[in-house]
Amino acid sequence: MSGMEETGWGSPPPPPTGDIIKDAIKKEQLLKEIAASQQDLRTILARVQTVQKEVEKLTSGNETLQMYIDNLTVQMAKRR
Repeated sequence: MSGMEETGWGSPPPPPTGDIIKDAIKKEQLLKEIAASQQDLRTILARVQTVQKEVEKLTSGNETLQMYIDNLTVQMAKRR
């Protein structure tokens, strides 16, 4: 081994740099931004789910209309 004794835990973390108060304020701001982003994502997800339900209703309505049109077409063909 070299002149230094190695431990199984690795080297200790470097001492904190900068102002502790500024670091705490930055962390608090980041946490607020994360919370706001999470709320924005929840809002977007709710909107996506609403739109998906609307699409399902419209798709179902289109299928019903297509069956109606097909039935009318068959009836008109029979009359000729």
